[in-house]
Amino acid sequence: MIEGYATIDATAEYADRYAPVAFGLLGSTGLKASRAGFGGYRISSGVSHHEQALKTAIRSGINLIDTSVNYADGGSETLMGEVLQDLTAGGEVQRHQVIVVSKVGYLQGANYALSQQRRGEGRPFQDLVAYGEGLEHCIHPEFIEDQLSRSLTRLNLETIDGYLLHNPEYYLGWAQKNELPVNSARDEYYRRIRAAFEHLEAEVARGRIRFYGISSNTFPAAADDPEFTSLETVWGIANAVSSEHHFSLVQMPFNLLESGAVLEANQSEGRSALAFAAEKDLGVLINRPLNAFAAGGLLRLADLEQIQRLDTNEIIAKIRGLQKSETRFWRKILPHLDIPQPLKVRVKQQNDVADSLKHYWKNFGSYENFRQAQKGSFWPRVQGVLDFLAPHGEQHRELAGWLTDHPLRLKEALDAVGTIYVEEAVRKLSRIRYAVNDADSDWEKPGTLSQKAIRALRSTVGVTTVLVGMRRDAYVEDVLTELKQPLAQTDRQDSWTQLDEALQGS
Repeated sequence: MIEGYATIDATAEYADRYAPVAFGLLGSTGLKASRAGFGGYRISSGVSHHEQALKTAIRSGINLIDTSVNYADGGSETLMGEVLQDLTAGGEVQRHQVIVVSKVGYLQGANYALSQQRRGEGRPFQDLVAYGEGLEHCIHPEFIEDQLSRSLTRLNLETIDGYLLHNPEYYLGWAQKNELPVNSARDEYYRRIRAAFEHLEAEVARGRIRFYGISSNTFPAAADDPEFTSLETVWGIANAVSSEHHFSLVQMPFNLLESGAVLEANQSEGRSALAFAAEKDLGVLINRPLNAFAAGGLLRLADLEQIQRLDTNEIIAKIRGLQKSETRFWRKILPHLDIPQPLKVRVKQQNDVADSLKHYWKNFGSYENFRQAQKGSFWPRVQGVLDFLAPHGEQHRELAGWLTDHPLRLKEALDAVGTIYVEEAVRKLSRIRYAVNDADSDWEKPGTLSQKAIRALRSTVGVTTVLVGMRRDAYVEDVLTELKQPLAQTDRQDSWTQLDEALQGS
């Protein structure tokens, strides 16, 4: 187990070593954190390029890493623990130089199975929010204690620097679905947060965490939103728990299209959540800097190459080519393979992509929705089939040929469908780029769109660190290029207002 925790002196030494990479104080903790942090949402142990990207980031000036118990069902924490073990054992970095943040609250995957097991044994977790099939949420002290122990084991750490309640507003969403009165639901919500804070103070005293906080998607929401989390109320709870409390960190979404963190006056005296956080010297971590929810769905704020849109007949022809390949497989190849019949049925179902494309190719809504379906469903399904069948190709010539040809047919079909969504996405991104350039002279300086998106955030007073999903070395390099550019952090209220007005309806 790696002993110690991030310290003021060690993080300052790390920051000096990697100048001109930009660093800032993590609120009242006194720690120096890189202005961009390594977001662990979509990384996992066993994925070599994820491991390489995290090592590259830490070796190059990124010293804040953020994860959660539910990211990759614990695989994200495991990877971070493995990388920290390698780098500290090799003397490339000291544990005291790296700020590790994790979060607790979700019950999915293994945690959900644990919850069901405990329920069957007659000892369910208390204050459990049964939100949906395969998804529960909990911030009860007993659950936090259990999960913190598991996180420390996966991270291979003696102490976690920052430990956050992860989207506790799930309770408010549950209460709304179940038609509970808003005021009574909020009273119960903040009671649960206070109980969690009291336990987290005890965990600080035990030395298992250094600081704590909340990651909430509804810090920037309108005050009358039923799921709104009031940072001011939370701050009051922390002070009621202890005059020397360790509530030091908050995390919230903020990006070019979702600017409520700075523009929504949801605290007293017309202050925004970001302004209130700055006033109280809280460390502020920004999530979803490059993934904006806009009209039409999710939009990734990164440059896209313009691709000529194919006409309808060409797209349909590519889908039919894929369907022909699928039909050839299940009619002429699959029946002759030495595979149990139930598995044959499963293989045929997993490989059936053309029919979905034929019926839904016009209905993905946005490029990002299509991209997620492509990378999260279509390709993994077919790749699983190809990997399973590969050994059989050694004895079956026709199958061997199909294994080579079919991925090409799938790529052609998906690329063809993608052209109709890329065109619209490029148009939207171009409009955003122009609006960003017009809103602020600092933001106008050269850079990729992703760099400009990070630049706008890190230049805004109150923001400590922008969490970016740097799953590949190229993403790390893109972020570091931006962080090495000199940039003052100032009040950018007018710039954000102008940008918001320019992008209304995007």
